[in-house]
Amino acid sequence: MFKHAYSVATWLALCNLRSVGIPGLLSSWSFKCFQTKAAQIKGKFVKAGWEEENYEDGVKWKVLEHKGPYFAPPYEPLPDDVKFYYAGEPMKLSQATEEVATFYGKMLDHEYTTKEAFQKNFFHDWREVMTAEEHKKIKHLHKCDFSEIHKYFVDKNEARKALPKEEKQKLKKETEKIQEEFGYCILDGHQEKIGNFKTEPPGLFRGRGDHPKMGMLKKRIMPEDVIINCSKESKVPEPPAGHKWKEVRCDNTVTWLASWTENIQGSIKYIMLNPSSKLKGEKDWQKYEIARRLKDVVDKIRAQYRTDWKSREMKKRQRAVALYFIDKLALRAGNEKEEGETADTVGCCSLRVEHINLHSNLDGKENVVEFDFLGKDSIRYYNKVPVEREVFKNLRLFMENKDPADELFDRLTTTILNKHLQDLMDGLTAKVFRTYNASITLQQQLKELTSEDDNVAAKILSYNRANRAVALLCNHQRALPKTFEKSMQNLQTKISNKEEQLAEIKKELKKAKTNLKANKDEKSKKEVEKKKKLKERIEEQLMKLQVQATDKEENKQIALGTSKLNYLDPRITVAWCKKYGVPIEKVYNKTQRDKFAWAIAMADEDFEF
Repeated sequence: MFKHAYSVATWLALCNLRSVGIPGLLSSWSFKCFQTKAAQIKGKFVKAGWEEENYEDGVKWKVLEHKGPYFAPPYEPLPDDVKFYYAGEPMKLSQATEEVATFYGKMLDHEYTTKEAFQKNFFHDWREVMTAEEHKKIKHLHKCDFSEIHKYFVDKNEARKALPKEEKQKLKKETEKIQEEFGYCILDGHQEKIGNFKTEPPGLFRGRGDHPKMGMLKKRIMPEDVIINCSKESKVPEPPAGHKWKEVRCDNTVTWLASWTENIQGSIKYIMLNPSSKLKGEKDWQKYEIARRLKDVVDKIRAQYRTDWKSREMKKRQRAVALYFIDKLALRAGNEKEEGETADTVGCCSLRVEHINLHSNLDGKENVVEFDFLGKDSIRYYNKVPVEREVFKNLRLFMENKDPADELFDRLTTTILNKHLQDLMDGLTAKVFRTYNASITLQQQLKELTSEDDNVAAKILSYNRANRAVALLCNHQRALPKTFEKSMQNLQTKISNKEEQLAEIKKELKKAKTNLKANKDEKSKKEVEKKKKLKERIEEQLMKLQVQATDKEENKQIALGTSKLNYLDPRITVAWCKKYGVPIEKVYNKTQRDKFAWAIAMADEDFEF
């Protein structure tokens, strides 16, 4: 089995994109290089017996067979000695009510349970599953005592960590058995790994940022909720005993294996192929090639929207300013809201007057726009940005005679903007702009920050700083990790200990040099060399710890993973690693190396986005 094989037909089709209506995808230089690479790959595929027919447009596969999703195990009731108390009195709960109580009990030490919205939503949904008698009695959350439930799960978790090696191995084998049965599918005769083959267990919705639905009950996914997608010729997966699927369909124009609708926001969830799979890799490759193609026309697009800032048509002016924000600030277009989502989240096209403030002068800068709104996943976007004078003047014009709740771009919709983007370049979307600007930023930052003379630890710090610049551009934030303070203290302790070691070895080296000066013998000379080497090793260890502490501090509220996995062309990273002698495993973990196997195989140190 060739784990990261790609269809020759697909590679060749990608090489011939010009002939199917996507002009200028590759520069002449990179096109020739890619033809050479494709020819090399074709040879390997033919030798391996992986050459496949080229399917008609839209068809992703001919044969798809799998076992369906692995469902969360049924609820195990609490032991009799673990009590729930209401108003100080022990109370036996029905199984459904008890299960939801455990969701809250497990989270008692989490800051979510201190938030009013979380408490309110949880209590409302919890009362919905209660029996009539429980509903009548349990009326106030503050009278509920979940402490014994919390302690039970903490103890259970600690006991699991303390299991002997043999027991841990046994559990590992059980997990591997499930993976073997449900974690793979057969796609056109080849075994492919499935990404998320397990349905999400029931629990309490957390959301990101200050999501208004936090604390709501995520219901258990049942087979009756699930649509299965497989080929007509294959064996349909067996649902769990006593159940049936919602629907079985054969749609070979999509790559998902199963889907269902979750109850919180009404969004559709999918079981997909693993990111390391052939189809996923090809899709990734195409995504970054489209973003690279923007490089050839971006100057023309920028010149056009600058011209449109002075257009007599208000619609054109608004569209041009919005496009400027999407380009320069990596704002989303504004159509990412999930179906049924009630959070007041907005994007560029749906900004309201209340979301911006204009400052002619602020902090020594002119024409500053102050943004403050909730973006995707209810993550706050707050930024103060100096903009070009024409943009500032237009924003003043757009805000004239409007109330705070009125739309800033009242002549613009995401549909209008997306149509305009498609007219500018085939396949262009706001997300392509984000991918392009993120990748270009990473490449530029790596060139500026990396020094060939640095050791590997310092080079990785430079890489993370470049990645952080992208995360800041894309507003990829995270909450401060609960363990941050403790882990930083541990790191500082290690640094202090290493500094003491260094001070001690310096004294020993000084003493050894004195002895050498006095004795001038071979033994004293060897002792000096030994102490010197030890000093250098401790200095290197100390530097690594200090770099690690700096990196940790700078990244404490920045989510680097989102941009690394979704917006940065991995070939930039691979080329950087090869050029500066950084092992790829220092930047990408095993899962990421599997996902970007195509880039690792394709990019050399001279790759340019």
